[in-house]
Amino acid sequence: METKLSILIPAYNEENTIHLILDKVSKVKLIRGLIKEIVIVNDFSSDNTEAVLQKYIAENSHLDIKLYNQDKNKGAAIRKAIELATGEYLIVQDADLEYDPEEYNLLLKPVLDGFADVVYGSRFIGGNAHRILFFWHSIGNKFLTRLSNMFNNLNLTDMETCYKLMRSDVAKKIQLKENRFGFEPELTAKLSKVANIRIYEVGISYYGRTYDEGKKIGWKDGFRALYCILKYGLFNM
Repeated sequence: METKLSILIPAYNEENTIHLILDKVSKVKLIRGLIKEIVIVNDFSSDNTEAVLQKYIAENSHLDIKLYNQDKNKGAAIRKAIELATGEYLIVQDADLEYDPEEYNLLLKPVLDGFADVVYGSRFIGGNAHRILFFWHSIGNKFLTRLSNMFNNLNLTDMETCYKLMRSDVAKKIQLKENRFGFEPELTAKLSKVANIRIYEVGISYYGRTYDEGKKIGWKDGFRALYCILKYGLFNM
C-alpha cells in the first residue's frame, strides 16, 4: 500500500493564484515514493474561486484532488481539511504563493527517517531565499513565537509558519477550536502537550506578499494570536 501525503489548502478569494499553487504542488516529486492527495476547502469565497477550482479539477483528472465547499464562511477550513485528509502525513499549504511546495521533502525527511512526529518549516533559519518586507511583522512574529515558547516549553524560531508537517494520526486526535490567526498558537500549544511528541524544525524559503498583492493578515490577527497563546498556554482546553 502506498504512503500518502495530504496537502491541505484552505482557500478564500484566491481566484487569481489558486491555479498557480496547484500547478506547483502537482509538479512536486516526493521522496521515498510518497503519493499526493490535495484537499481543498473553499471557505465560501465571494469571488470566482469555486469556478476556477472546478475548471482546474476537470482539466487535471489525473490528480487526486478533493474539493469541499463550505456553505458559509466558517473560518474553519483547516479543521475541515484535517478531517477530510486520508494520508498518513499532512501539511497545510496556503493558496497564495508565499511558500514553496518544492520544499515538502525538507519537512518530510525527519519524519520518514523516524526522528520526528511534527516538523515546522521556519522562515527565520537556514540559507534559503526570503523576501524582505515588513519590519514590524517580523518583530511581531518573533515576539509571538518567544511568548509561545515560554508557555509551551519549546524553542521554536517560527511558531506562526504555515508549513507544519505532521503525522495525521497525531493531528486528528487534537481537538482544535480556533480559526484564522488563532489556529497556529492553539495547534502549537496542544502539540506541546502530546506525550512524547517529537517536534523538529527545518529552514524554508519565504516569498511574502504585500497587501497590494493580496496579503490578508492584519493587526487584529496578531492580538488574536496573543490571546490564544495565553489561553491555550495557561489552560488545558
